[in-house]
Amino acid sequence: MRVFLVAGEASGDRLGASLMAGLRDLAPGAAFDGIGGTAMQAEGLVSRFAMDELSVMGLAEVLPKYRHLKRRIAETAGWVVETAPDVLLTIDSPDFCLRVAAQVKERSDIRCVHYVVPSVWAWRAGRAQKMARSLDQVLALLPFEPPFMEAVGLRCDFVGHPVAAEPVATDAELAAFRAEQGLGDAPLVLVLPGSRRAEVARLAPVFGEALRPVLARRPEARVVLPAAPGMADTLRQAAARWPGAPLVLEPAAAEKRAAFRAAGVALAASGTVSLELAAAGTPMVIAYDMNWMTWQIVSRMVRVDTVTLVNLVTGRKAVPEFLGPACKPALIAAALSALLEDPAAAGAQRAAMDETMRLLGRGAEPPGLRAARAVLDGPGQGG
Repeated sequence: MRVFLVAGEASGDRLGASLMAGLRDLAPGAAFDGIGGTAMQAEGLVSRFAMDELSVMGLAEVLPKYRHLKRRIAETAGWVVETAPDVLLTIDSPDFCLRVAAQVKERSDIRCVHYVVPSVWAWRAGRAQKMARSLDQVLALLPFEPPFMEAVGLRCDFVGHPVAAEPVATDAELAAFRAEQGLGDAPLVLVLPGSRRAEVARLAPVFGEALRPVLARRPEARVVLPAAPGMADTLRQAAARWPGAPLVLEPAAAEKRAAFRAAGVALAASGTVSLELAAAGTPMVIAYDMNWMTWQIVSRMVRVDTVTLVNLVTGRKAVPEFLGPACKPALIAAALSALLEDPAAAGAQRAAMDETMRLLGRGAEPPGLRAARAVLDGPGQGG
Protein backbone atom coordinates (compact mmCIF):
# COMPACT_ATOMS: atom_id res chain seq x y z
CA MET A 1 0.00 0.00 0.00
CA ARG A 2 1.35 3.43 -0.96
CA VAL A 3 0.26 6.33 1.23
CA PHE A 4 0.88 10.05 0.72
CA LEU A 5 0.54 11.93 4.02
CA VAL A 6 0.35 15.66 4.69
CA ALA A 7 0.65 17.18 8.19
CA GLY A 8 1.13 20.87 8.90
CA GLU A 9 1.75 21.23 12.63
CA ALA A 10 3.11 19.38 15.65
CA SER A 11 -0.20 17.86 16.78
CA GLY A 12 -0.84 16.54 13.27
CA ASP A 13 2.70 15.19 13.11
CA ARG A 14 2.04 13.11 16.24
CA LEU A 15 -1.26 11.83 14.85
CA GLY A 16 0.43 10.99 11.57
CA ALA A 17 3.22 9.07 13.27
CA SER A 18 0.75 6.93 15.23
CA LEU A 19 -1.27 6.30 12.08
CA MET A 20 1.84 5.27 10.16
CA ALA A 21 2.77 2.83 12.93
CA GLY A 22 -0.76 1.42 12.83
CA LEU A 23 -0.69 1.01 9.04
CA ARG A 24 2.66 -0.76 9.22
CA ASP A 25 1.21 -3.19 11.78
CA LEU A 26 -1.91 -3.93 9.73
CA ALA A 27 -0.43 -3.62 6.22
CA PRO A 28 3.21 -4.75 6.30
CA GLY A 29 5.14 -3.22 3.46
CA ALA A 30 3.17 0.04 3.46
CA ALA A 31 5.21 2.79 1.80
CA PHE A 32 5.00 6.44 2.83
CA ASP A 33 5.57 9.72 1.03
CA GLY A 34 4.55 13.30 1.80
CA ILE A 35 5.12 16.10 4.30
CA GLY A 36 5.56 15.67 8.03
CA GLY A 37 7.64 16.56 11.05
CA THR A 38 10.10 14.77 13.28
CA ALA A 39 7.63 12.21 14.64
CA MET A 40 6.53 11.10 11.16
CA GLN A 41 10.12 11.11 9.96
CA ALA A 42 11.01 8.80 12.84
CA GLU A 43 8.42 6.40 11.40
CA GLY A 44 10.18 6.42 8.03
CA LEU A 45 8.77 9.42 6.15
CA VAL A 46 11.19 11.48 4.05
CA SER A 47 9.42 14.85 4.07
CA ARG A 48 9.21 16.66 0.73
CA PHE A 49 9.87 19.93 2.56
CA ALA A 50 10.09 21.11 6.16
CA MET A 51 6.71 20.88 7.86
CA ASP A 52 7.52 24.11 9.73
CA GLU A 53 6.75 26.03 6.55
CA LEU A 54 3.07 25.23 7.15
CA SER A 55 2.97 25.93 10.90
CA VAL A 56 1.54 29.45 10.57
CA MET A 57 -1.12 30.75 12.96
CA GLY A 58 -3.26 33.86 12.65
CA LEU A 59 -4.20 36.20 9.83
CA ALA A 60 -1.29 38.57 10.43
CA GLU A 61 1.18 35.69 10.12
CA VAL A 62 -0.51 34.05 7.12
CA LEU A 63 -0.82 37.09 4.86
CA PRO A 64 2.92 37.64 4.26
CA LYS A 65 3.29 33.93 3.38
CA TYR A 66 0.09 33.60 1.36
CA ARG A 67 1.76 33.28 -2.05
CA HIS A 68 4.29 30.79 -0.73
CA LEU A 69 1.58 28.67 0.91
CA LYS A 70 -0.53 28.79 -2.25
CA ARG A 71 2.47 27.56 -4.24
CA ARG A 72 3.08 24.76 -1.72
CA ILE A 73 -0.58 23.67 -2.02
CA ALA A 74 -0.24 23.40 -5.80
CA GLU A 75 3.12 21.61 -5.54
CA THR A 76 1.82 19.12 -2.99
CA ALA A 77 -1.29 18.34 -5.05
CA GLY A 78 0.93 17.90 -8.10
CA TRP A 79 3.17 15.41 -6.29
CA VAL A 80 0.13 13.42 -5.20
CA VAL A 81 -1.31 13.25 -8.72
CA GLU A 82 2.10 12.43 -10.19
CA THR A 83 2.85 9.57 -7.78
CA ALA A 84 -0.75 8.25 -7.74
CA PRO A 85 -0.75 6.69 -4.24
CA ASP A 86 -3.45 4.33 -3.05
CA VAL A 87 -4.63 7.02 -0.64
CA LEU A 88 -3.95 10.65 0.22
CA LEU A 89 -4.09 11.11 4.00
CA THR A 90 -4.26 14.74 5.13
CA ILE A 91 -4.00 15.44 8.83
CA ASP A 92 -5.58 18.44 10.58
CA SER A 93 -4.39 21.90 9.28
CA PRO A 94 -7.62 22.16 7.25
CA ASP A 95 -6.82 25.46 5.54
CA PHE A 96 -3.86 23.81 3.82
CA CYS A 97 -4.83 20.15 3.71
CA LEU A 98 -8.37 20.50 2.40
CA ARG A 99 -7.17 22.73 -0.42
CA VAL A 100 -4.65 20.05 -1.38
CA ALA A 101 -7.36 17.39 -1.36
CA ALA A 102 -9.66 19.57 -3.48
CA GLN A 103 -7.00 20.04 -6.14
CA VAL A 104 -6.18 16.33 -6.14
CA LYS A 105 -9.85 15.42 -6.64
CA GLU A 106 -10.17 17.88 -9.50
CA ARG A 107 -7.37 16.09 -11.35
CA SER A 108 -7.70 12.44 -10.31
CA ASP A 109 -9.80 9.75 -8.64
CA ILE A 110 -7.25 9.18 -5.86
CA ARG A 111 -8.95 8.30 -2.57
CA CYS A 112 -8.71 11.22 -0.12
CA VAL A 113 -9.02 10.80 3.66
CA HIS A 114 -8.81 13.63 6.19
CA TYR A 115 -7.88 12.97 9.83
CA VAL A 116 -9.51 15.32 12.38
CA VAL A 117 -12.94 16.81 11.78
CA PRO A 118 -12.91 20.62 11.73
CA SER A 119 -15.30 22.09 14.28
CA VAL A 120 -18.31 22.11 11.95
CA TRP A 121 -20.50 21.33 14.97
CA ALA A 122 -19.42 24.63 16.56
CA TRP A 123 -19.36 27.04 13.64
CA ARG A 124 -19.08 27.30 9.83
CA ALA A 125 -21.31 24.27 9.30
CA GLY A 126 -21.10 24.81 5.55
CA ARG A 127 -17.57 23.39 5.60
CA ALA A 128 -19.00 19.88 5.93
CA GLN A 129 -20.78 20.15 2.58
CA LYS A 130 -17.67 21.59 0.96
CA MET A 131 -15.52 18.78 2.38
CA ALA A 132 -17.85 16.16 0.93
CA ARG A 133 -16.97 17.34 -2.58
CA SER A 134 -13.27 16.54 -2.22
CA LEU A 135 -13.02 13.79 0.41
CA ASP A 136 -14.00 10.14 0.55
CA GLN A 137 -13.66 9.65 4.29
CA VAL A 138 -12.99 11.56 7.53
CA LEU A 139 -11.51 10.25 10.78
CA ALA A 140 -12.94 11.83 13.94
CA LEU A 141 -11.35 12.38 17.34
CA LEU A 142 -14.65 13.05 19.13
CA PRO A 143 -17.56 10.60 19.38
CA PHE A 144 -20.29 13.12 18.52
CA GLU A 145 -18.69 14.23 15.23
CA PRO A 146 -19.62 11.45 12.75
CA PRO A 147 -23.31 12.46 12.38
CA PHE A 148 -22.29 15.94 11.20
CA MET A 149 -20.20 14.45 8.39
CA GLU A 150 -22.61 11.63 7.58
CA ALA A 151 -25.41 14.17 7.15
CA VAL A 152 -23.66 15.39 3.97
CA GLY A 153 -22.99 11.88 2.70
CA LEU A 154 -19.38 11.60 3.86
CA ARG A 155 -18.18 8.49 5.66
CA CYS A 156 -16.82 9.39 9.10
CA ASP A 157 -15.16 6.97 11.53
CA PHE A 158 -14.63 7.80 15.20
CA VAL A 159 -11.13 6.51 16.02
CA GLY A 160 -10.59 7.84 19.55
CA HIS A 161 -8.69 10.80 20.93
CA PRO A 162 -4.93 10.47 21.58
CA VAL A 163 -5.20 12.08 25.01
CA ALA A 164 -7.20 9.07 26.21
CA ALA A 165 -4.26 6.82 25.39
CA GLU A 166 -1.64 8.97 27.16
CA PRO A 167 -0.15 7.65 30.42
CA VAL A 168 -1.20 9.24 33.72
CA ALA A 169 1.36 10.07 36.40
CA THR A 170 1.87 7.37 39.01
CA ASP A 171 1.85 7.96 42.77
CA ALA A 172 5.65 7.59 42.75
CA GLU A 173 6.01 10.21 40.00
CA LEU A 174 3.67 12.47 41.95
CA ALA A 175 5.77 12.18 45.13
CA ALA A 176 9.00 12.74 43.17
CA PHE A 177 7.59 15.87 41.52
CA ARG A 178 6.56 17.39 44.86
CA ALA A 179 9.94 16.58 46.40
CA GLU A 180 11.99 17.93 43.48
CA GLN A 181 10.03 21.18 43.41
CA GLY A 182 10.02 21.63 47.20
CA LEU A 183 6.21 21.66 47.34
CA GLY A 184 5.74 19.36 50.31
CA ASP A 185 2.07 18.68 50.98
CA ALA A 186 0.86 22.14 49.93
CA PRO A 187 -2.35 22.21 47.91
CA LEU A 188 -1.56 23.14 44.32
CA VAL A 189 -3.43 25.48 42.02
CA LEU A 190 -2.45 24.85 38.42
CA VAL A 191 -2.71 27.88 36.12
CA LEU A 192 -2.59 27.63 32.32
CA PRO A 193 -3.22 31.02 30.70
CA GLY A 194 -2.56 29.84 27.14
CA SER A 195 0.27 28.78 24.86
CA ARG A 196 0.57 32.00 22.86
CA ARG A 197 1.89 35.38 23.96
CA ALA A 198 -1.28 37.23 22.98
CA GLU A 199 -3.39 34.87 25.10
CA VAL A 200 -1.10 35.21 28.10
CA ALA A 201 -1.04 39.02 27.78
CA ARG A 202 -4.84 39.16 27.80
CA LEU A 203 -5.59 36.48 30.40
CA ALA A 204 -2.73 36.73 32.92
CA PRO A 205 -3.97 39.93 34.63
CA VAL A 206 -7.46 38.45 35.02
CA PHE A 207 -6.14 35.11 36.27
CA GLY A 208 -3.81 36.78 38.76
CA GLU A 209 -6.63 38.84 40.27
CA ALA A 210 -8.87 35.76 40.40
CA LEU A 211 -6.24 33.97 42.49
CA ARG A 212 -6.05 36.67 45.21
CA PRO A 213 -9.28 35.83 47.09
CA VAL A 214 -8.69 32.11 46.60
CA LEU A 215 -5.23 32.25 48.16
CA ALA A 216 -6.39 34.64 50.86
CA ARG A 217 -8.65 31.80 52.03
CA ARG A 218 -5.98 29.14 51.40
CA PRO A 219 -2.62 30.89 52.08
CA GLU A 220 -0.80 27.55 52.22
CA ALA A 221 -1.59 26.84 48.55
CA ARG A 222 1.06 27.11 45.83
CA VAL A 223 0.52 28.28 42.27
CA VAL A 224 2.16 26.24 39.51
CA LEU A 225 2.36 27.30 35.86
CA PRO A 226 3.58 24.65 33.38
CA ALA A 227 4.93 26.59 30.40
CA ALA A 228 4.40 25.71 26.77
CA PRO A 229 7.65 25.52 24.74
CA GLY A 230 9.33 28.91 24.58
CA MET A 231 6.85 30.53 26.96
CA ALA A 232 8.55 30.27 30.36
CA ASP A 233 10.02 33.78 30.43
CA THR A 234 6.71 35.26 29.25
CA LEU A 235 4.87 33.48 32.07
CA ARG A 236 7.42 34.54 34.69
CA GLN A 237 6.98 38.17 33.73
CA ALA A 238 3.19 37.85 33.61
CA ALA A 239 2.99 36.17 37.03
CA ALA A 240 5.65 38.25 38.80
CA ARG A 241 3.07 40.06 40.97
CA TRP A 242 0.68 37.18 41.48
CA PRO A 243 0.06 35.77 44.97
CA GLY A 244 1.09 32.27 45.94
CA ALA A 245 4.81 32.47 44.98
CA PRO A 246 4.10 31.18 41.45
CA LEU A 247 6.34 28.37 40.26
CA VAL A 248 6.88 28.42 36.49
CA LEU A 249 7.98 25.10 35.03
CA GLU A 250 9.42 24.15 31.66
CA PRO A 251 8.36 20.56 32.12
CA ALA A 252 9.25 17.44 30.22
CA ALA A 253 6.27 15.24 29.43
CA ALA A 254 6.52 13.15 32.60
CA GLU A 255 6.87 16.21 34.85
CA LYS A 256 3.93 17.90 33.14
CA ARG A 257 1.76 14.83 33.78
CA ALA A 258 2.83 14.86 37.43
CA ALA A 259 2.03 18.57 37.79
CA PHE A 260 -1.42 18.04 36.28
CA ARG A 261 -2.26 15.15 38.58
CA ALA A 262 -0.80 16.84 41.68
CA ALA A 263 -3.05 19.88 41.43
CA GLY A 264 -6.20 20.17 43.49
CA VAL A 265 -7.73 22.54 40.97
CA ALA A 266 -6.76 24.19 37.67
CA LEU A 267 -7.58 27.49 36.03
CA ALA A 268 -7.06 27.20 32.29
CA ALA A 269 -7.64 29.00 29.04
CA SER A 270 -10.12 27.33 26.74
CA GLY A 271 -8.58 24.68 24.49
CA THR A 272 -7.51 21.06 24.29
CA VAL A 273 -5.64 21.46 27.60
CA SER A 274 -9.03 20.78 29.21
CA LEU A 275 -8.77 17.18 27.98
CA GLU A 276 -5.27 16.83 29.42
CA LEU A 277 -6.62 18.00 32.77
CA ALA A 278 -9.55 15.60 32.45
CA ALA A 279 -7.16 12.73 31.74
CA ALA A 280 -5.34 13.58 34.99
CA GLY A 281 -8.63 13.88 36.92
CA THR A 282 -7.91 17.50 37.88
CA PRO A 283 -11.01 19.65 38.58
CA MET A 284 -10.90 22.81 36.51
CA VAL A 285 -12.36 26.19 35.73
CA ILE A 286 -12.13 27.40 32.13
CA ALA A 287 -11.87 31.09 31.26
CA TYR A 288 -11.17 32.95 28.04
CA ASP A 289 -11.47 36.45 26.67
CA MET A 290 -10.80 38.25 23.41
CA ASN A 291 -11.18 41.77 22.11
CA TRP A 292 -14.70 43.17 22.02
CA MET A 293 -15.14 43.10 18.24
CA THR A 294 -13.91 39.50 17.92
CA TRP A 295 -16.28 38.43 20.71
CA GLN A 296 -19.23 40.09 18.97
CA ILE A 297 -18.50 38.20 15.77
CA VAL A 298 -17.62 34.83 17.30
CA SER A 299 -20.51 34.77 19.77
CA ARG A 300 -22.95 35.18 16.88
CA MET A 301 -21.33 32.44 14.78
CA VAL A 302 -20.91 29.72 17.40
CA ARG A 303 -23.65 27.07 17.42
CA VAL A 304 -22.89 25.48 20.81
CA ASP A 305 -23.46 26.84 24.32
CA THR A 306 -20.23 25.45 25.79
CA VAL A 307 -16.69 25.25 24.46
CA THR A 308 -15.15 22.86 26.97
CA LEU A 309 -14.72 19.38 25.55
CA VAL A 310 -15.64 17.62 28.79
CA ASN A 311 -19.02 19.36 28.63
CA LEU A 312 -19.43 18.69 24.91
CA VAL A 313 -18.54 15.00 25.14
CA THR A 314 -20.70 14.25 28.19
CA GLY A 315 -23.58 16.53 27.21
CA ARG A 316 -23.68 18.25 30.59
CA LYS A 317 -22.00 21.37 31.96
CA ALA A 318 -19.78 19.83 34.60
CA VAL A 319 -16.91 22.29 34.03
CA PRO A 320 -17.67 25.97 34.76
CA GLU A 321 -16.76 28.40 31.97
CA PHE A 322 -16.26 32.15 32.00
CA LEU A 323 -16.02 33.41 28.45
CA GLY A 324 -15.92 36.88 26.93
CA PRO A 325 -17.81 39.36 29.14
CA ALA A 326 -18.05 36.71 31.89
CA CYS A 327 -14.26 36.39 32.16
CA LYS A 328 -14.11 38.35 35.41
CA PRO A 329 -11.85 37.72 38.45
CA ALA A 330 -14.65 37.60 41.01
CA LEU A 331 -16.67 35.01 39.07
CA ILE A 332 -13.62 32.86 38.38
CA ALA A 333 -12.47 33.05 42.02
CA ALA A 334 -15.85 31.87 43.32
CA ALA A 335 -15.79 28.84 41.02
CA LEU A 336 -12.21 27.95 42.00
CA SER A 337 -13.01 28.24 45.71
CA ALA A 338 -16.06 26.03 45.29
CA LEU A 339 -13.97 23.25 43.76
CA LEU A 340 -11.26 23.56 46.43
CA GLU A 341 -13.66 23.63 49.36
CA ASP A 342 -16.52 21.39 48.24
CA PRO A 343 -15.50 17.75 47.75
CA ALA A 344 -18.89 16.94 46.23
CA ALA A 345 -18.44 19.55 43.48
CA ALA A 346 -14.95 18.29 42.70
CA GLY A 347 -16.18 14.70 42.77
CA ALA A 348 -18.99 15.41 40.32
CA GLN A 349 -16.52 16.97 37.92
CA ARG A 350 -14.14 14.03 38.23
CA ALA A 351 -17.00 11.66 37.38
CA ALA A 352 -17.64 13.67 34.20
CA MET A 353 -13.94 13.52 33.37
CA ASP A 354 -13.87 9.74 33.80
CA GLU A 355 -16.89 9.45 31.52
CA THR A 356 -15.18 11.70 28.96
CA MET A 357 -12.05 9.56 28.89
CA ARG A 358 -14.13 6.39 28.49
CA LEU A 359 -16.08 7.92 25.61
CA LEU A 360 -12.85 9.11 23.99
CA GLY A 361 -11.47 5.57 23.99
CA ARG A 362 -9.51 5.05 27.20
CA GLY A 363 -8.85 1.32 27.54
CA ALA A 364 -9.71 0.62 23.90
CA GLU A 365 -7.43 -0.01 20.94
CA PRO A 366 -4.91 2.84 20.46
CA PRO A 367 -6.20 5.67 18.23
CA GLY A 368 -3.42 5.26 15.68
CA LEU A 369 -4.28 1.62 15.17
CA ARG A 370 -8.00 2.39 15.02
CA ALA A 371 -7.33 5.11 12.47
CA ALA A 372 -5.24 2.73 10.36
CA ARG A 373 -7.97 0.10 10.50
CA ALA A 374 -10.56 2.68 9.39
CA VAL A 375 -8.36 3.73 6.44
CA LEU A 376 -7.88 0.12 5.35
CA ASP A 377 -11.63 -0.50 5.65
CA GLY A 378 -12.63 2.77 3.95
CA PRO A 379 -14.40 3.44 0.66
CA GLY A 380 -12.88 1.46 -2.19
CA GLN A 381 -11.09 -0.87 0.23
CA GLY A 382 -13.88 -3.34 0.87
CA GLY A 383 -15.60 -1.15 3.46
